[in-house]
Amino acid sequence: MSASLSYMESPDLRFMKMALRQAVRAEELGEVPIGAVIVGADGTLLAQAHNSTESLKDPTAHAEILAITQAAAAIGDWRLEGTTLYVTKEPCPMCAGAIVSARIPRVVWGLTDPLRGGALSRFQILNDPQLNHRADCCSGVLEEECRELVQRFFKARRGTHLESTTDDLDLQ
Repeated sequence: MSASLSYMESPDLRFMKMALRQAVRAEELGEVPIGAVIVGADGTLLAQAHNSTESLKDPTAHAEILAITQAAAAIGDWRLEGTTLYVTKEPCPMCAGAIVSARIPRVVWGLTDPLRGGALSRFQILNDPQLNHRADCCSGVLEEECRELVQRFFKARRGTHLESTTDDLDLQ
């Protein structure tokens, strides 16, 4: 049985790769390279989006917010119960608040943001007992690929050498 698992890709890896493709699309458009996808409990793709703050001239046009809007439209309900959100970087506080409001029960991300992360690392919005909803979190999925994409973007944007950490990056 383990031999068959060796060539099968886990859903977390498959959907994070989709989120990474969205992040690359954002980078190509000059946006901070963050991508997100939302899938239903049965694995159905409900939404995929990338950061679009520059192109839409909208500070709320983060990948997670756009994906939440798409997924809600796809299922015809603002409650996204039974879904999983995959995003290439830990959600910021704004996006974490939207995740709580949308009732998304599971969030998977690649790159953790220790300075501005709103899910668990800096602020613990997704697990705050004072809020009406909490989400299970899984971090570090394709972390290195997510980190390299963000660092490459900011290195090109700033024209400077970046350290191997993202602590000094303005990630969104």
